Amino acid sequence: MSATMVKGSAPMEMKKVSISAKRQITIPQKFFAMLGFETEAECMVRGNELVIRPAKTNTGGEFAEQVLADLIGQGYSGNDLLENFKKAQRQVRPAVEAMILEAERVAASESEYASYEDVFGGKEEE
Repeated sequence: MSATMVKGSAPMEMKKVSISAKRQITIPQKFFAMLGFETEAECMVRGNELVIRPAKTNTGGEFAEQVLADLIGQGYSGNDLLENFKKAQRQVRPAVEAMILEAERVAASESEYASYEDVFGGKEEE
């Protein structure tokens, strides 16, 4: 049995699924196709909800050019540039996810806004 509800301004579809003795569930085919699942899923707890979504394949690569430019501007080159780039890339996704969660809390009036400095720990470059 499935149902469509409205959460905020977005419709939300829901379907009750069984949990096996091994704690396994089957993602309904409609949801699987609609959300673009492939071979992996991410699971996270948000409040009292378990969120299951398609695994993200991006690793922050969309910021690679900016990260490289910043590191080169700081004088890094060669192996130092490579090592610092790898380190910075590992920090991009958690920072973006933290910003998204904070934006959701702000939208739900659970939190005040966060400034650039709050998120990245430094002042925004002009």
